[in-house]
Amino acid sequence: MQTIATILFLAAGVCFIMGLKLLGKQATARKGNFISAAGMTMAALGTLFSIIAGTEGEFEAGTLVWIFAGMVVGTAIGIPAAKLVKMTAMPEMVALFNGFGGIASLLVGWAELQRHYDAAGAVAAAVEQLNEAVGAAGAHADAAFGVGVSSAISIFLAIFIGGVTFTGSVVAWGKLSGKIPSPPMLYPGQRVINGIMLLGLIACGVWIAVDPSAQAPLYISIILSFILGVAFVIPIGGGDMPVVISLLNSYSGLAACAAGFAVNNVLLIITGALVGASGIILTRIMCLAMNRSLMNVLFSGFGAVESGGGGKGSGEQKEAKILTPDKAYYMLEAAQKVIFVPGYGMAVAQAQHAVKELATLMEANGTEVLFVVHPVAGRMPGHMNVLLAEADVPYEMLVGPEDINPTMESVDVAIVLGANDVVNPLALEEGTPISGMPIVEVQRAKTVFTMKRTLGSGYAGIPNPLFYLDNNYMVLGDAKATLQALIDEYKSDS
Repeated sequence: MQTIATILFLAAGVCFIMGLKLLGKQATARKGNFISAAGMTMAALGTLFSIIAGTEGEFEAGTLVWIFAGMVVGTAIGIPAAKLVKMTAMPEMVALFNGFGGIASLLVGWAELQRHYDAAGAVAAAVEQLNEAVGAAGAHADAAFGVGVSSAISIFLAIFIGGVTFTGSVVAWGKLSGKIPSPPMLYPGQRVINGIMLLGLIACGVWIAVDPSAQAPLYISIILSFILGVAFVIPIGGGDMPVVISLLNSYSGLAACAAGFAVNNVLLIITGALVGASGIILTRIMCLAMNRSLMNVLFSGFGAVESGGGGKGSGEQKEAKILTPDKAYYMLEAAQKVIFVPGYGMAVAQAQHAVKELATLMEANGTEVLFVVHPVAGRMPGHMNVLLAEADVPYEMLVGPEDINPTMESVDVAIVLGANDVVNPLALEEGTPISGMPIVEVQRAKTVFTMKRTLGSGYAGIPNPLFYLDNNYMVLGDAKATLQALIDEYKSDS
């Protein structure tokens, strides 16, 4: 049994590494997801065989029932959730997945300590009975507590990181779903209070390492980690959620890695390290895309106060020019080069299929079409890529801001689909909340169509002077309906 478990663990580890590699490209992402799922199945089966082998033939049928019950319940929840979730709700689901990973690691660490508590209690009871039988002096139960310093530290880290990840992810889910206000929630002395809680957790970790049999630091750690997770994410604005999600993803991996050390599971260590490392790399990419440090994202309270933006551009707002789809069509029909800049508004309107159809009609009309995807557009890393892939937009048509900005003057029409912060010219001025953030510089295109429901601020909560530029036209309304109107114009003219 143990040999079979080892082989399954090895195969699962290989599947996870291959799956992660294949997920890096759109053309192989589906295959990578399937291989990763197969690896997880092998991991579950390997764990089952390993448990049976560890019992040396005394495996209880009741334990088997619990294991399969967990697998059945998880499958029954996971498949419908994946099939029924809307693409607009995908960021919230990812946040919850991170949270589930964190709480699972916390429970593993807790259960491991509890197992030793129970074993030590049983030994203590046996010693007490023996003492009573022979009339000997009492023995210390702590002597039977079989947790070393390294194991105690691993268990503490699994609980600490897992707890922070769980409640932090729940708050992120609330902000993304609108159940919690998306702007940062700040209060006096916030950093000091967080620092005190962190020091308290470190003290509990030292306490557990010195005396693993003490239960008080365990429960204090659980409570403090839950509170710290909330306090960690509450001050972060909705505009920074892509960074937070990738960071929490990394935390869930680190928690799993620590849990792997706690229970001596090599596969859990490997997979946790993979998730932790990839999450940190993705977090770094997100920060570079915003030209901000991770510390600035986590502690600046970005967007807490709506800013007028400062700088010369924000004080010269004019009346926005409104354009109807039928008039926009004539400008598009004559354009030689058009770019689409997708944002969260496209996701809300579920307009990805409509924009693909419009792009196809424009290409048939001889227009060069590109999709410019900003790394932090949407509410999670790669959000726009996922939506466009769902609509079968060829990967070759997707470019980044750095690819199109140098030749933006050659673009006849730039169509902004619900994006706001990633096209805000205030990023190019000094003294604004988003100064220095790389953007898609659509304001330099010959003409800009900004498709939004209103002239309101974006998720970061700051105004956008793009709306009032001479070369910009606001095409107000639902993005999908607007795009469909343009599609109808193309079809009626063909």
